[in-house]
Amino acid sequence: QVQLVESGGGLVQAGGSLRLSCTVSGRTDRNNYMAWFRQAPGKEREFVAAIRWGGGLRSHAEPVKGRFAISRDDSNDTVYLQMNSLKPEDTAFYYCAARLGFSDRDREYDIWGQGTQVTVSS
Repeated sequence: QVQLVESGGGLVQAGGSLRLSCTVSGRTDRNNYMAWFRQAPGKEREFVAAIRWGGGLRSHAEPVKGRFAISRDDSNDTVYLQMNSLKPEDTAFYYCAARLGFSDRDREYDIWGQGTQVTVSS
């Protein structure tokens, strides 16, 4: 069973940067996809980015393209979300999730971390 632990959230001013980390433990498959979702107060959870654990494939949602970048580091079993040019509308609780095969739908992910808060002040 894969387990996920997020870290790296915090408070940042608009235009600033943060890097979120998702430490992955347990038995993984090359075709596992690790994804980041976010949920703002009063809104539905939305897809942010995903990356194939075995490498080669990644996807970013339109609102974050060019500003956010998902990556992974095999040496420490960690998935990162580098967030640049942050905007107040990026304020949300960010979750790491895992599933076999790609999806941008949160209900299709069966493994979740506990989440980390990102707050962007204007």
